[in-house]
Amino acid sequence: MFTGIIEEIGKIKNIVRGARSISLEIEATKILEGTKIGDSIATNGVCLTVTSVAEHVFRADVMPETMRMSNLKLLNVGDGVHLERALTLSARLGGHLVAGHVDGTGRIVAVDKEDTAVWLTVSAETKVLRYIVNKGSVAIDGVSLTVASIDEATFKVSVIPHTQQETLLITRRTGDIVNIENDMMVRFVEKLMGKKETTGMSLTYLLENGF
Repeated sequence: MFTGIIEEIGKIKNIVRGARSISLEIEATKILEGTKIGDSIATNGVCLTVTSVAEHVFRADVMPETMRMSNLKLLNVGDGVHLERALTLSARLGGHLVAGHVDGTGRIVAVDKEDTAVWLTVSAETKVLRYIVNKGSVAIDGVSLTVASIDEATFKVSVIPHTQQETLLITRRTGDIVNIENDMMVRFVEKLMGKKETTGMSLTYLLENGF
């Protein structure tokens, strides 16, 4: 589990490509403090398992399903990636609960500046957009953001100056592909509502009881 608060921007040092999978070698410093084999590190929002650790570098494998669902297949040597270690029980939840299991990818269709904010407009498939909630949370390339607006084909987020400085979102351009993970709570509510007939639960019940 993660928070969507990026700890470090890593750099792709090497990529070993298989038929449908890849092995990534990523340069990093901060997130390797205390990291051991088997730990989870979110890479552009995708939960990857550390397979080896050396000085300032770790390796992780990307399986075929992850290749299909994410933008990791588009990475090249030298690219920067967002990195975050798994959440601990003593850590502050500064963003929102992020599983590191992306729902799919979106495409940047507009980048606009308004005073100190940068607006990103992202298009996505219906299967992803159905879980985007106005003023709700969404993770884009692992970054926890608040949805500002949504229509039939796109949604918008506003990137504040601090997030611009700490992430690569400010470098995104029209046409870029980004990973999207929806707020897991929305999916849980849908799952429970799908069982409304057998459980007797209504949306009002769920909201009144803290769901």
